[in-house]
Amino acid sequence: MILVDSNIIIDVLTRDATWGGWSEAALTDAADRDEIAINPIIYAEIASGFATMAALDAHLGVAAFRRLPLPWEAGFVAGRAFVEYRRRGGVRASPLPDFTIGAHAAVAGLILLTRDAKRYASYFPRVRLIAPD
Repeated sequence: MILVDSNIIIDVLTRDATWGGWSEAALTDAADRDEIAINPIIYAEIASGFATMAALDAHLGVAAFRRLPLPWEAGFVAGRAFVEYRRRGGVRASPLPDFTIGAHAAVAGLILLTRDAKRYASYFPRVRLIAPD
């Protein structure tokens, strides 16, 4: 199963001039190869562009993505990644959503489709990524 990062979906929904084409092709390829999924964190990041849940679901396509719950273990792994981030000099006061997304992929053995390969590879080196070269 392939977990699709919010940046990919946002690129497609907004027809991003820089990344829209790559993201749409990668998303189509992922859906052709395997089941694609999102979690509540990804959904929340996408939701900021919509006034209602119904509008978001209409644009997202309810049946297109499997909606996965977040495993409790992912919360712990995300917290540990945040500790490492702070140790490396990170200045954020609370964990970034990417830590929870990466931790979810790590503990569930999911492939992650994203444009942010550097951060994920740095904190979750065992997660298989689909990302631009």
